Amino acid sequence: MKPFKHIITFLLIIAYMSPSVSEAQTTANISYTVSFPEAQAHYADIEMHISGLKQNTLDLKMPVWTPGSYLVREFAKNIEAFSADAGGKAVPSPKINKNTWRIATKGVSTVNIKYRVYANEISVRTSYIDASHGFLSTSGIFIYPANMLHAPSTIHIKPYKDWAKVSTSLEMVNNDPFTRVSPNYDILFDSPIEVGNQDVFGFDAAGVKYEVCMYGGGNYDKERLKKDLHSIVEQETAIFGENPNKHYVFIVHNHLRGGGGLEHLSSTVLGASRDNYATEKGYQSFLSLAAHEHFHLWNVKRLRPIVLGPFDYDNENYTTNLWIAEGFTEYYQEIAVRRTNLYSPENYLGQIAGEFNILENLPGRNVQTVAESSFDAWIKAYRPNENSNNTTISYYNKGAIIGMMLDLEIINSSKGKYSLDDVMKYMYTEYYKTKKRGYTDAEFKLGFEKFAGKKLDDFYKNYINGLTPVDYNKYLGYAGYKIVDELADNNDPAFGVATAVTANKKLIVTSVVRGTSAYIDGINVNDELVAIDDNPVTDAATMLNGKKTGDKIKVDVIRDGLPLTLQVTLLKSTRVKYKIVPVGNETAQQLLVRKKWLSI
Repeated sequence: MKPFKHIITFLLIIAYMSPSVSEAQTTANISYTVSFPEAQAHYADIEMHISGLKQNTLDLKMPVWTPGSYLVREFAKNIEAFSADAGGKAVPSPKINKNTWRIATKGVSTVNIKYRVYANEISVRTSYIDASHGFLSTSGIFIYPANMLHAPSTIHIKPYKDWAKVSTSLEMVNNDPFTRVSPNYDILFDSPIEVGNQDVFGFDAAGVKYEVCMYGGGNYDKERLKKDLHSIVEQETAIFGENPNKHYVFIVHNHLRGGGGLEHLSSTVLGASRDNYATEKGYQSFLSLAAHEHFHLWNVKRLRPIVLGPFDYDNENYTTNLWIAEGFTEYYQEIAVRRTNLYSPENYLGQIAGEFNILENLPGRNVQTVAESSFDAWIKAYRPNENSNNTTISYYNKGAIIGMMLDLEIINSSKGKYSLDDVMKYMYTEYYKTKKRGYTDAEFKLGFEKFAGKKLDDFYKNYINGLTPVDYNKYLGYAGYKIVDELADNNDPAFGVATAVTANKKLIVTSVVRGTSAYIDGINVNDELVAIDDNPVTDAATMLNGKKTGDKIKVDVIRDGLPLTLQVTLLKSTRVKYKIVPVGNETAQQLLVRKKWLSI
């Protein structure tokens, strides 16, 4: 894992290291005024005022990505009408690269910069402006002075029309909800802002004031949410031994169909479907999402890979450890909810079996390691194509499975004395609190080994940097469980394609699964499936009716406007559908591990 007619004013007092005066520190005063006179057209007009300048040039930059979402999104593409003036006179301000403007400030102490931002992408990681509310994903809104990421900021918000509420983790100044303070740009860029008439309610948990901000309506039960989120917060805080916040905000955008989340230092933005809270499946899904993003306030926002902070906002920040940062967070989202007793151990086992099925039905598991999946997130994870399932895996998915494996390994090796919780707390204390820096891959490996009581060289060789199939029964066996494939006796054939129906009722191939009948015998993405054995094909569900494994079929397609006939031999489906069941006659050690793992 995702996002006005009003005015927002920002005042920043900063210290600036001038690039034109060697090691000479200057002081500048900076303020932003952000207005939305064309909110209905999704535009923001920004004016930036800078005084106290002493350098000959000033570079202003726009981040190219937002932390937590590992894709260069080129936020500067949404900027237009950039200009600068001093005392009402235009000052040269050429754009020198894709996200940097150079302001000529020789002999000038004060400049005003104006630009417009187009904001019309609804997601948890991008700003969205319309007449109903304003959501500012700040890394895509505010330019910043180069070399000034350390600068503190004060933010004054003037809401549009009848908007009466501001939801953000930035602290108030003089108890004024429309005036906020940020100590530096890293925190400003990590503090999204919701302004409008959102439904706001709160609760106290782990010594922290929690605020829940609901935009877009929905059939949620506030009292139930407060109670259950409270339980999740307490469970997750117990793992690390402290909650480092004074104030934390859940910003929830409820849409007809919504999803996803993006973590921040003291807040999160969640996407949800407004009518899904009333079903247990929908409600539990929301709780899992909230648990995931909230767990990030420790894992990745503070306990982080060493390259993820201080951030380079101009370029990709590469790490092989997103399987810890995201995968372990996915693992803990379910563990945390399980520990609250909001669902049963059987429900949890079903969730983790679902992770197994996702991985085992991806041909990419034989191509991409979990470390590679992390490193290549910038070019693959957020840019999937029709062949991605054949060549990649998700560091969320396999990382969650590895989290389970290591948890069970540690619990079993220590005879229930330790678990993965102890590793997470140790690493948080050792690197975030004591060393005050991120961890390296080797350092986290040592953390695992400290509590497992053994070297994990082979584990890393096989499962982190290698493609060895996961031995599910070995690790589940520690807790007296095993996997059973519910499709083991199924001899049905599989064609091996995914399809979509166009507006004019054509059945188009959208992906082809490696190693399947279609893949081997030459069906291509974008082929229009016309007929099988001269019978017209109208939908994917019925195309193989009456066919058996081993049958040779004639497939008529249209490719690039031309008819083509292919001979395809139907192979047996290789899909698996695992469930987790007890092994029976469990030993005392297995029951001890099970109790520790599942909190039963």
